[in-house]
Amino acid sequence: MSTQQNEQQLEKNIETPEVESTDDTSVTVETETVAETTANPPTDGTIEEEVETGVSTSSQEESPEATITALTEQLEALQNKLQEQAQQYDLLKNSHIRLTAEFDNYRKRTAKEKQDLETQVKCRTIGELLSVVDNFERARNSINPSNDGEAIIHKSYQGVYKNLVDSLKRLGVSPMRPEGQPFDPLYHEAMLREYTDEYPEGTVIEELMRGYMLGDQVLRHAMVKVAAEKPTESPEETESSSPDETNSGE
Repeated sequence: MSTQQNEQQLEKNIETPEVESTDDTSVTVETETVAETTANPPTDGTIEEEVETGVSTSSQEESPEATITALTEQLEALQNKLQEQAQQYDLLKNSHIRLTAEFDNYRKRTAKEKQDLETQVKCRTIGELLSVVDNFERARNSINPSNDGEAIIHKSYQGVYKNLVDSLKRLGVSPMRPEGQPFDPLYHEAMLREYTDEYPEGTVIEELMRGYMLGDQVLRHAMVKVAAEKPTESPEETESSSPDETNSGE
């Protein structure tokens, strides 16, 4: 019986090997540790986290530089565009100033040409009327009415003369008064010279025909008589004349 019991006990030992309790505990602890590690991976010390941290740090370091570079390029582009706009503005401004100056010169030139044309037309028209004025003045100086009828006629045409002179004054016509003034070829025309000591040489003594002005323009030059200095006798002429007078007295 003892032998059979021993054999049964050996069979049981072979079928279910005994495991030490310490080994089972260590295996269980290691299994739990692996499971926890798999479920909650450690946050520091791993290679993947170091790589990701380096990449994010490098991207954060490069991001401001890229932004500054982009802004600098954009600023340069805007400055170039502003410079082009400024150049275009200067061109348009200079063109406007030039056109304004040309138009102003054209306006002034046209106004002056118009004024000169009006003055020329006035001069031609009034020049034809000056002879009529001269005839009225001659009639006034030469005719002396002897009776009432002649006086009435004389007064009537002198009234016409006065109206004509007033109309010429309204147009800007004024007579010259050259007596006593120095001779000026721009306004006077010398017809006669008179030797005299009463006036300085070159002074207008008398107006032979009246001259007229239209503003600053000469309508007709005044015909005048100009004073000239008397010639002085030379000593030779005085000596030559004295013997003759002596001979004639003998």
